Amino acid sequence: MTPSGILETVLYATDLEAAEAFYRDVLGMEAFAKADRRHVFFRCGDQVFLVFNPDATQVPPAEGALPVPPHGARGVGHVCFRATAEEIDAWRAHLEARGVAIEADFEWPRGGRSIYFRDPCDNCVEIAEPRIWGLD
Repeated sequence: MTPSGILETVLYATDLEAAEAFYRDVLGMEAFAKADRRHVFFRCGDQVFLVFNPDATQVPPAEGALPVPPHGARGVGHVCFRATAEEIDAWRAHLEARGVAIEADFEWPRGGRSIYFRDPCDNCVEIAEPRIWGLD
């Protein structure tokens, strides 16, 4: 058995309001579910991008709640969003116009380009061409 793909991608942030504003206002993602001080969920293509507060998700579920086991991570995380070469140019201009500093912008040795920047919770965010991994 082999999974057919990744359904969810997760970052952890203690300031969910700042994270939600960044992914909504800067990256244009629309939240479809949120729980105060616990999580905010976004659609991203045919996948889901989740931002959890680790202070809340490390607590065992309450009696009668969904039996999701405690989980969470502390410290800086990383996520990479897919884009074409042309879209990366547009993303760079879009981010810079909104005051987001680009930490790195380079071509990978095997081909493909990535740009890196930070969300307000210091997570490392990348936008890259799929060909950096040999994908279409």
